[in-house]
Amino acid sequence: MTEEKGGFRFYKQVGIGALSGLLVLALIILGMSFTAASSPKATETPAPSSSATPTPTPTSTLARTCKVGEAATDPLLASLQAVVVNPATDEVLFDRGSTTPAATASTMKLLTAGAALMALGPNYRVSTKVYADPANPGTIILVGSGDPTLSRTKAGQQSVYKDAPKLSDLAVQVNAWATANNVSTITNIVLDSSLFVGPSWEPSWERSEQSKGYMSEVTALEIDGDRSSPSSKDSPRSTTPVMNAGKAFKTALGAVARTATLAEGKLPANSPTTIATVQSQPISTWIKHMLQTSDNTEAEYLARLVAIKEGLNPAFGSIDLAIKKALLSTGLDTTGVVLKDGSGLSDNNRVAPIVLAKFLKLVLNSYADFDVIKQGLPVANESGSLAARFNGKNLDASGHILAKTGWIKHGYTLAGIINAKDGTPLLFVIYALGTVTGETNSAIDTLATAFYRCGNKLSNQ
Repeated sequence: MTEEKGGFRFYKQVGIGALSGLLVLALIILGMSFTAASSPKATETPAPSSSATPTPTPTSTLARTCKVGEAATDPLLASLQAVVVNPATDEVLFDRGSTTPAATASTMKLLTAGAALMALGPNYRVSTKVYADPANPGTIILVGSGDPTLSRTKAGQQSVYKDAPKLSDLAVQVNAWATANNVSTITNIVLDSSLFVGPSWEPSWERSEQSKGYMSEVTALEIDGDRSSPSSKDSPRSTTPVMNAGKAFKTALGAVARTATLAEGKLPANSPTTIATVQSQPISTWIKHMLQTSDNTEAEYLARLVAIKEGLNPAFGSIDLAIKKALLSTGLDTTGVVLKDGSGLSDNNRVAPIVLAKFLKLVLNSYADFDVIKQGLPVANESGSLAARFNGKNLDASGHILAKTGWIKHGYTLAGIINAKDGTPLLFVIYALGTVTGETNSAIDTLATAFYRCGNKLSNQ
C-alpha cells in the first residue's frame, strides 16, 4: 500500500503474515482454491519528470525483498533520518523520519548551489575594482564586491581557487594608471567592504571553525578566503580579513605605494574613476569547487550574492528568504525549511531529508543549469570529499555513488545519487545526528552501499 506525500509515494508497512492469513480464511469460506502466483514481470521504467512535485504513477508490483535493517540500525548512526527514492516512479523505497526538518550539515550546499544557478546563472562573475578619488590625488579605493577567491599569489602560482583573479593584476593596472597620470606616490589606500551588511560571523558557528581553517569571516573584501596560506584548504583564518587584503594589495603595488596609509572606508560619491578591474571565475567554477571540497566560504558568498540578486540585504538574516525566492520557480516545496546560513555550518538549519531528495531529482533530470551541480558532486572512492571513502567492505559501490558530504559537531550527512547495482538510479539522503564519532562516516557509507546493492528491490525494513 502507498500513501501520497508531496509528490513522492510512501509505502505503508503492513504485516504480510496477517494479510495472508485473512486471505486463506476468505478463500476457504468461499470454497475457492488457488495456486501460487507467478513472479511479476518487470515493467518499463517511465521517463523521469523534471517537476519537483511529480505526477503519481501506478504502484509497482516488484517485490521489495532486499532489507538493510542491520546497516540502518548501526548505533554509530545515532539518530538516523533517511530516505531513498526511485525517481522514475517517485516511490519512496526507504523512509526513516524523512519528513522531519533537521540539521543538514554541508548537504545544505546543494540548495545554495541551486539558488545561485537560478538567481545568477552559471556564467556570472564577480568584479573587483580599484578607483581613483578625483578630489584627493594620491588616494585610491579598493572595493570588494564579494569575491573571496581574489588572490595574493604571484603570477604563475595557484591558490586553493584555481585560476583565481589576482591582486598583482590589479597592481599592474594601477601602476600603469599612475605612470600615465604623473602620480608618483599613492598616499592613501581606502578599503571598501561595505557591500555586505550585518555581522560577518554567524552567532551559532563555533569560533574553532575559524582557527581550524574551515570558515572565514564573511566580508565583501577578502583574499584567498582569508587563509594564512593561500594554497592550503584548511589553513587558519583571521578576524581581520579586510585589512589583510589591504596589506597584500599594498605589497603588490610596490614602490608607488610603499608609504601609503591603509584605512577602511567607503567609495566616495564624487564620481571616482575606475582604474583597475579583475573578474572572478564563473560561478559554475565556484559551485563545482564548493561541492567537491565542501568549501564553506564559497557557500556563504554565493548566498549573499543570491540575496543581492533577489533584492535583499546581503546578510545572514536574508539567506532564508533569498534561497527560497531563488528556488521558487523550480517548484521545490520548502515548507518547514529554515536556513540560517548558506554553508550548513549552523546547528539551527532545518531541512527535511525528503526536501533534499526532491531537489536531487531536479539535479538528476538536469533541470535548468543543474548539470553543474551533478558535475560537482564527489564520487565514491574517486574524488573530492569522498575520495577516501567507500573502501574495504564498501568498495563495490566505488564510482557508483555521487553525493555531497556533511559534517558538524553533532552530525554527519550524505545526500546524492546512486547508480544501483541493478541499473536503477536512486536518490538518497542520510542524516546521522546526535552523538556521533569519527566512525559514523563509515556507517553511513555502509548504509549507502546497502542501498546500492538492493537497487529497486530495496525494502523499507
